[in-house]
Amino acid sequence: MVEFLIPQEQYLEAGAHIGTRQKHGSMRGYIYKARDDGLHVLDLKKLDERIRLAGSIISKYPLGEVFVVGNKDNARKPIQKFCELTGATALVGRFTPGRFTNPAREDFCEPRLVIVTDPSVDRQSVREAFAVHVPVLAFCDTNNATHYLDLVIPTNNKGRKSIALMYWLLAREVMKATGAISGYEAFTATLQDFEA
Repeated sequence: MVEFLIPQEQYLEAGAHIGTRQKHGSMRGYIYKARDDGLHVLDLKKLDERIRLAGSIISKYPLGEVFVVGNKDNARKPIQKFCELTGATALVGRFTPGRFTNPAREDFCEPRLVIVTDPSVDRQSVREAFAVHVPVLAFCDTNNATHYLDLVIPTNNKGRKSIALMYWLLAREVMKATGAISGYEAFTATLQDFEA
């Protein structure tokens, strides 16, 4: 029996396992099955493993130089809360081209690690991070291409509840890995704090 970070029902309630009807070949290894209605279901074991791994990876970087990108409205609040708790830097809303690659820009920044909510929507930041050799962690749905990504976290990156749950879990993992909290019981932020 696999010991999940949270009760499996919590993943299910948030719809974290629900993919799309489209399936990108590079996501095949993360798909558990296709339902009768055509929706693909993501593998919760792999999602859980990847959240743990992402927390461990993120904790190895100076958190102020970890940039979290999300252009979706329903990602804004979860990203801001994640960054508030961990010390990472939020880049919500439209990502301006050249932000990572053009030092002449006023808003130029040099991340050491980039986290993206949806590599399709946030593709400009993914391409720029790749161009300057910065690793990218991404929440990927069944229809996402995974090239240019260093770590795929397979999850529903469209649903409001799923996005909130992913950033809540990731914040908890990062804070535990960095020693900001002694254990999960010391993590006082609620899932509602992350919901848009």
